[in-house]
Amino acid sequence: MIRLIVILAVLACAATASAGEACRKVRHLGDGYTICTFDPARYDIQIFQNDRSGKPYGSFRALEMDLRQDRIYVRFAMNGGMYLDDQSPVGLFIENGREVKAINTNKGWGNFHLLPNGVFYVDGGRAGIVESKAFAASGARPFYATQSGPMLVIEGKLHPSFLADSASLKTRNGVGVTIDGLVVFAISDGPVRFHDFATLFRDDLNCPNALFLDGSISSVDIPEWQRRDSLFPLGPIIAVTEMLPG
Repeated sequence: MIRLIVILAVLACAATASAGEACRKVRHLGDGYTICTFDPARYDIQIFQNDRSGKPYGSFRALEMDLRQDRIYVRFAMNGGMYLDDQSPVGLFIENGREVKAINTNKGWGNFHLLPNGVFYVDGGRAGIVESKAFAASGARPFYATQSGPMLVIEGKLHPSFLADSASLKTRNGVGVTIDGLVVFAISDGPVRFHDFATLFRDDLNCPNALFLDGSISSVDIPEWQRRDSLFPLGPIIAVTEMLPG
């Protein structure tokens, strides 16, 4: 009996340590980043836009308060794609298997239209990032998907428009998927250039495909770190959730 209790205690400690180590601080080319990694086969990664009344969440706090009504806990969240003035997605948005907004492959102004852009999706314990036109041609209909742009890394290569000496420096956040299928979220601690942010995913995080989520409004919610960014209204939100016991 004592041996069983010890084993259970060790397993509980291991689970707690694993939860605490999902996020870490790293440095790349002299800049600091917060990195959070989750296995989609083990963790519930979802993408949210509107609350149960149909109103955009707009903040991590609003999302957390709404989900708590169903005893769902947010252990991590990040702004999850570009949005319009009314906080609706600019491009493809699929939630709970329903396509809320169609894919957008139009040319235009701004980072979203710095082609190629791409789609981050989660479906059946798997996640991926696919260039938008390739995603549209595939006919795929995952359970969750959000479109953003530009792609940071495309099949191991940097986006062709990125310059190593660019003077455009902004706080940036993005998501990548490793060769082992892990989902890696990253947000810079300060202003960085696209080129440096992309090489973080390719060279340090082992992500052959990575997608830019946004700049300047980049925000993250890490309850275990007592961090909840709230400077800007948000559109789509990617969150890692779990059911509360009881």
